[in-house]
Amino acid sequence: MKRPRIAAVVTEYRRYSHAQHIVDRFLMGYGNNGRHHRPEMDVVSLYTDQTPDGELASERAKAFPQMKIYPTIAEALTRGGEKLAVDGVLLIGEHGRYPTNEKGQRLYPRYEFFQKIVEVFRNSGRSVPVFNDKHLSWNWDWAREMVDTAKELEFGFMAGSSLPVTRRMPAIDLPFGAEVEEAICVAVGGVDGYDIHALEAIQSMVERRRGGEVGVVEMRAVADDAVWDAMRAGSWDQGGWDPELFHACLCRSQSLTPAKPGFNHVLPTAEQIPALVKKPNRPICYRYRHGDGLKVTMLLLEGLVHDFSFAARLKRGRDIFSTMVHLPPREVCNFFSPLTHHVEQLFLTGVSPIPIERNLLTTGVTAAGVESLWLGRKRIDTPHLNVAYKPRRESTFWNW
Repeated sequence: MKRPRIAAVVTEYRRYSHAQHIVDRFLMGYGNNGRHHRPEMDVVSLYTDQTPDGELASERAKAFPQMKIYPTIAEALTRGGEKLAVDGVLLIGEHGRYPTNEKGQRLYPRYEFFQKIVEVFRNSGRSVPVFNDKHLSWNWDWAREMVDTAKELEFGFMAGSSLPVTRRMPAIDLPFGAEVEEAICVAVGGVDGYDIHALEAIQSMVERRRGGEVGVVEMRAVADDAVWDAMRAGSWDQGGWDPELFHACLCRSQSLTPAKPGFNHVLPTAEQIPALVKKPNRPICYRYRHGDGLKVTMLLLEGLVHDFSFAARLKRGRDIFSTMVHLPPREVCNFFSPLTHHVEQLFLTGVSPIPIERNLLTTGVTAAGVESLWLGRKRIDTPHLNVAYKPRRESTFWNW
C-alpha cells in the first residue's frame, strides 16, 4: 500500500515546541512498547508561520529531503499544485509570538489555519483527516464551527492534549459506567495554557461515568486568596471541594512540596499550603457542574505540586478513585509518544480514536473559566456547553 503523505501546518518549529515534539516523532520515530517505532507514513510538506532564533524547520528539511517547506498553507497541502496532494494534516498552533487579549488568552491562529486548510478541501472536492493540537480555539463559537465543518465535510477530526493518553500511576481508568459524585484535579501552570491540560485529563476519566457525557451547565472560577477561602470552606456545597479528594490527589503526587524541609511527603496543612504556592505562581480554581449533577474542581497550584493528579468519589460505597498522570522529563517529553500513536491511527483509518466532542467541551470549559475570572470571578451559566456524547469503552491511555 502507498504510504500516507502528511502535511504539517505549525506556528513555529523550534526546540521544545509542540511542533518539534510531534513532527519529530513522525520523522524519526519514538519508543512504543519496548521497541522503536517509525510511523508508516511520511511528512512531505511543512508550513511554519514564524521562524524564531533556533528554528529547526530548515535543518529538518535538509535531514529529511522528502519534507519540503512551503510559503503558504495552501501550497503545503497541494504541494505546489492546484489540488489537495496529502492524506492527512497536522495542525499545531502552539508556541510563537502572538497577541494576548484582555482576558489573558493567547490568540493562537488555530481557527485561521483550519479555515485555510478547509478552503483547500473545498476547492479540491475532497478532504483528509486533521489533527489539531491542544484546544480548538480560544473562541468558543469558532471551536463549534470547526467541529461542525468537519462533520459537514465528513473528515476525521481529532484534537486535544497529551495528558489523557499518556501513562498513569497507577495504570488504571475510571470504571466504565461508574456513578460519580465529585471529581478534582490538582495541577500546575496558568490559565489558557495549562488549564486545558488539566481539564482534558479530567474529562478523559469522567466521560466514562454512567450515562456518558451530558455537558456542563455552570462555571465559577476564582483566583489568589479566594482559592484559600474555598479550600477552608470544606465542601462543594459551602463553596469549596471535598477535602478527602484533595488529599487523595496530593498523596498521588510524585512532586508534592513537603510542609517541612527535609521531610519526605509530609502532607501540608491548609495553613501551610498558601506559602508553598509562591509568586509568580498564582493559585487558580475552576468549579463547574455537569448537567447530571457531577461536581468538578480544577486547581492550578504550582509550587505545592509540579504534576497532575486526579481523584473522584464514586457513589457505590463512597469509594475514592485516584491516579496521577505520568509526565516524563521535559528533555524528552515522552508523553507526546502516546499522542502521536493516536494521531497515526487517525491518519491510517480516517477515524479519530478520541471523540472530538471531548475537546469541544474542554475548549468551552477553558473559555468559560477564563470568562468567569475576567468577569470578577462571577458564576456564569453555560447552556451552550450542552455537549453530549458516549465515550468508547476501551481505555485510550498507554497502560504498558
